[in-house]
Amino acid sequence: MKPSYKKIPLKPEMVRKARLIELAGDPTRLRILCFMFEYGEACVSDIAESLDMSVNAVSHHLQIMRDNGYFETERVGSMICYKLIRNEFTKQLEKLICS
Repeated sequence: MKPSYKKIPLKPEMVRKARLIELAGDPTRLRILCFMFEYGEACVSDIAESLDMSVNAVSHHLQIMRDNGYFETERVGSMICYKLIRNEFTKQLEKLICS
């Protein structure tokens, strides 16, 4: 006899989590996340130097991740600095990608 399976609806929270996972799936973004998991906050130029990448490339990735809830920004003089938003999702992601 075939079991009766329940329906699994597509909830808005699932769509949001899928987007966050998709964003984190890029190798450059994984490196940025590992950097930010270790340091918590840093300016774009410091992250770029640490990853041996251009400021423009790193800035592009950071902006996308900020727009999707990974980071907050703060202007310090002429520099833009990013701060990791710590929540249950980012804590679990840190365990997954940087261990």
